[in-house]
Amino acid sequence: MTTTTPVTSESTCTKKCLDIHAIKQYLPHRYPLLLVDRVLDWESGKTITAIKNVTVNEEFFNGHFPHKPVMPGVLMIEAMAQTAAILSFLTMDIKPDENSVVYFVGIDNARFKRPVEPGDQLVMNVEILRVARGIWKYKAVGTVDGQTAVEAELMCTIRSATDASQPAGK
Repeated sequence: MTTTTPVTSESTCTKKCLDIHAIKQYLPHRYPLLLVDRVLDWESGKTITAIKNVTVNEEFFNGHFPHKPVMPGVLMIEAMAQTAAILSFLTMDIKPDENSVVYFVGIDNARFKRPVEPGDQLVMNVEILRVARGIWKYKAVGTVDGQTAVEAELMCTIRSATDASQPAGK
């Protein structure tokens, strides 16, 4: 892993933010599983706010559900986990290399409060609760138009690909 400064698009950002090009430097995900479109603001070691623009063109809407398209809850959680991973890398002041793997290791208190539909903008607020023994714990809330759509406590760990087959506790 190498240490670098976050890439920002100053022409469109008035705060600390990351455009999609910078996000792709922090996450290995690509279409159709890259679920963070922009980071609006972040504070190292504390919080991050990011967005997912939900469009009817997304592949999962073909089957979930054709008569009433709704973003699957598991993808809302994944979008918040990706946002949390970005915050972790920004906090550590590193960018992952091709040997880095971020594992989603736990979820507690997940609640789905309203559907997320095409045309919605899912605003994800993630706060670091603690970091212990290589496990990061976050409080994540996703809102649409100021209403809570999803909330959960998430846990992730960062490993090298060579250690990826080992349990998190080793």
